Amino acid sequence: MDTALVLGAAPYLIRFPSQRFLVDYDEQADVLYISFRRPQKATDTEMTEQGILLRYRKDELVGMTILDVLARDRS
Repeated sequence: MDTALVLGAAPYLIRFPSQRFLVDYDEQADVLYISFRRPQKATDTEMTEQGILLRYRKDELVGMTILDVLARDRS
């Protein structure tokens, strides 16, 4: 494990909208799923110009889906 990478991410992780969250990466699809609550069905989804899906349950942001994660890392 690259501890420097984890330490570099730490300042960003503590600024997340929730203190507890779940992260799942689908390597085959190159998609990162972030849930700010226990994974649940969203009632609405909004796509940003950056290709990020914002997942809402009623008016609360409950998760994000980030497409083409590796391509973003190279830019």
